Amino acid sequence: MYKVVFSKSARKDLCRVDSTCLSAIDSNIRKLAQEPRPHGYRKLLGAENTYRVRVGVYRIIYTIKDEILTVEVIKIGHRCNVYK
Repeated sequence: MYKVVFSKSARKDLCRVDSTCLSAIDSNIRKLAQEPRPHGYRKLLGAENTYRVRVGVYRIIYTIKDEILTVEVIKIGHRCNVYK
């Protein structure tokens, strides 16, 4: 089982998420502890060990550190501006 940690900016992003989508995002983040490479995940181009998961119109950007069994959530945001 992986440990899920949040960057400081990801914590701030989580506070800005629409309350209707918050439970779905929380559920998907908890699932990352069980399976850090779930169905539908994508590796981001140009970044090593950085992935994204879709949750409705939101995206969860995270890194996987297999050697220490850690998933670090880097950013959470709307699909229009999460990659900027």
